[in-house]
Amino acid sequence: MIEMKVKGLTLDPLTNVPIVILRETEGERSLPIWVGIFEAHAIAREIEEFETPRPMTHDLIKNIINGVEGKVTRILVSDLRDNTFFAEIYLAMNGSEISIDSRPSDAIALALRMSAPIFVEEKVLEEAKSIEFTESEEEEGGDKGPESREEPLEDDTEEVKKWLEDLKPDDFLKFEN
Repeated sequence: MIEMKVKGLTLDPLTNVPIVILRETEGERSLPIWVGIFEAHAIAREIEEFETPRPMTHDLIKNIINGVEGKVTRILVSDLRDNTFFAEIYLAMNGSEISIDSRPSDAIALALRMSAPIFVEEKVLEEAKSIEFTESEEEEGGDKGPESREEPLEDDTEEVKKWLEDLKPDDFLKFEN
């Protein structure tokens, strides 16, 4: 498992779909995860420390976990299948730990609220190199990367790497409310 931090949010330049960028805490690798607009807003609100008058969904989940004296020990982006990322939330409660299936965007939004570490399986970082790009839109509510264009990401690795490295703070959080 590789520990990562949220580097920021941006929009896919081809599809205008939000992307959360994770970056290794002890390295240079980044992992872009395409997310839904609502999940991107939830992540952005926490990054920007924007408080809402009433609890939003991820705030409610945090309040429930705290209310039952639980703790999110970590989240793990555990798999990548058919261009879809999978994650798990690890919750400690009453002396035991359970794993809860989650979309990465929801797990990341919760991890930020709970100050829990974010991990990614090494195999996911390796497999993500072969995600294929297209100009089609993501399916609603999923954490799906762009789907098959003719050439896979590994053929565009330098171009994508440069794009990720050239991201500036002004490129992040460009979402309409």
